Amino acid sequence: MIICSNCKHSNMDGALFCAECGAQLVGADGLTTQNITTKQFDELNKDIPSQDGYQSFEGSDAWGSLHLLDTGQVLPLSTRNEFTMGRISEGQPIMPDIDLSPYQAYAAGVSRLHGVIKRDGIRIVFMDLGSANGSYINGKRLASNVEQVLNHGDIVALGKLKMQILIKNA
Repeated sequence: MIICSNCKHSNMDGALFCAECGAQLVGADGLTTQNITTKQFDELNKDIPSQDGYQSFEGSDAWGSLHLLDTGQVLPLSTRNEFTMGRISEGQPIMPDIDLSPYQAYAAGVSRLHGVIKRDGIRIVFMDLGSANGSYINGKRLASNVEQVLNHGDIVALGKLKMQILIKNA
């Protein structure tokens, strides 16, 4: 049996995600931390821009990125102009383009198909797809199925899962 580190539910051997809360099970046992000195930290972060600058992007075709505020994880937005966001649920045919399951999406109230972010010319827009727990931009709740323009640095919340949108300067 594999015990979920998030909710302590007992899962069958070989399970990838917790059947109770959806947390990722594989690789959780092998996580280790390391000490890092201030000098090493400064060296790692020397390329991070000031608050009014733009974040570097992976790949030449990246047009933006999502920075998950709780984990610091960066999800680049590239290759395509539109991405659905949500979480994968075992036995469900719904597959979002950006799976937020590994980031405690179930516990944060993210729906299986929660929202969509897309590039429309020079505009970046977000739309809630009728999610159960709603979506917010900079703390303001969005109406379902209505596009909302995003600006560089906006905080988007899917339920309680918060991320900052960084848009590459065109």
